Amino acid sequence: MSTIDRARFRQVMGHVPTGVVVITSQDPGGRPVGLACNSFTSVSLDPPLVLFCAAGGSSTLPALRAAGAFRVNVLEAGQESLCRRFATRGVDRFAGVDWTPAHGGPRLAGAVAGMDCAVLEEHAAGDHVIVVGRVLRLAETTGGAPLVFHRGRYGSFAVGADLLG
Repeated sequence: MSTIDRARFRQVMGHVPTGVVVITSQDPGGRPVGLACNSFTSVSLDPPLVLFCAAGGSSTLPALRAAGAFRVNVLEAGQESLCRRFATRGVDRFAGVDWTPAHGGPRLAGAVAGMDCAVLEEHAAGDHVIVVGRVLRLAETTGGAPLVFHRGRYGSFAVGADLLG
């Protein structure tokens, strides 16, 4: 049992800005599934690996496991409502959403980038599951600014000075 207060932990972690992605896949019947995620990162360049964390009780995980594949859709600034839809339980997350089929899972219109991945492994971690995927295909779509999440709010990234300059 932890002595760390859950609400306080969330508050402190809110100081870490994150990108926002929607992980998509399909169920055994071919129906699209997806979830919003701000715990996504690259793991390795060789081989190219990424990971995301999902709640252990996620309704999307069983379909993703069965498919053995997923797509990472990197949301564009301004896609807050799309992110909220994919973060909401008990709704048809794809109703009225513009998407097209892709190798790993549905490609969401307007996303700034995408990655088709094969599920490589999973690890239980507290109340979440860490899913590691091998990147099979890459796409940069719009060239727009990414959606970011910080201190409980959505925003965009303002381009600053070039660190390599």
